[in-house]
Amino acid sequence: MYIFGVDIGGTGIKLGIVDETGKIVIKSSIPTNADAGYEVIIKNLANQLKKLCEDSGIALSEVSAIGIGCPGAINSKKGMVDYSNNLRWTDVPLVDELHKYFDLPIKVSNDANVAALGEHVFGAGKRYNDTVMITLGTGVGGGVVIGDKLFEGNESKGTELGHIVIVHNGELCSCGRRGCVEAYASATALIRDTKVAMKKDKASKMWGYVGGDINKVDGKTAFECAKTGDYSAQRVVDDYIEYLGEGLCNYINIFRPQALILGGGVCAQGENLLAPLREYVKRYWYGGEKSPHVELLIAELGNDAGLIGAASLFLGQ
Repeated sequence: MYIFGVDIGGTGIKLGIVDETGKIVIKSSIPTNADAGYEVIIKNLANQLKKLCEDSGIALSEVSAIGIGCPGAINSKKGMVDYSNNLRWTDVPLVDELHKYFDLPIKVSNDANVAALGEHVFGAGKRYNDTVMITLGTGVGGGVVIGDKLFEGNESKGTELGHIVIVHNGELCSCGRRGCVEAYASATALIRDTKVAMKKDKASKMWGYVGGDINKVDGKTAFECAKTGDYSAQRVVDDYIEYLGEGLCNYINIFRPQALILGGGVCAQGENLLAPLREYVKRYWYGGEKSPHVELLIAELGNDAGLIGAASLFLGQ
């Protein structure tokens, strides 16, 4: 059995054919061209899926379904993209429009949800029934799988895990509120706080790490310099661990999953990130040692999580 997996982004669309074991047989990408309008974008997407069959030698008749991950507010039951600021889409009938090109079952869900499902079925969470995934990127996304089923909430609008407030009246978040997890634990926030620390400490080794150019600061800067004993870098890391840890404690207390999976570039730090986070959440999650243990894991599927997760809408539920 083969499934088309589609991962729609604001600038590019990743497409692939995935087999029943979660292996990507062939993949490609095309520019989104968001200004072109949804009809053109979906037509281009359809044409590229057909080309994947041609290039792979897999007949279209061998493909069973199409799974799609898409940013924004998605109504998965209706197959609608109610709103996506990345795509500048409002009330787009994505599934119905794609049915003009394919007589196949089609499902769509939020991109963070499908990434979480992909990790649950074929990645770091495949040994567990209940998992929560958090993605630490430009923002903070999340997805929840309960009893091996993706949990999406009312009208598929739930699990906006980046928008739990952890600091009252804190930093402004992209959602318009203040003090959200996203405003403190995203890669964007980590870079912001690293720059603030550098401006306060002109002797910090972080300046040398970026060659004196503060615009070259990234999510690794504070972590790498903290390893050298730099005080300001260590303060940034400690604060980041505390903010992220607060968010993780909230997710653990609400869902009590068997495993909590972290994805995103900052997770390349591995145990430098996980070890202090484990200590923090075990110290502060509800019930302490009397509560079930929650594993903290690093995501395994990387940039393919969206593709594999989209296919998992049919392979994993």
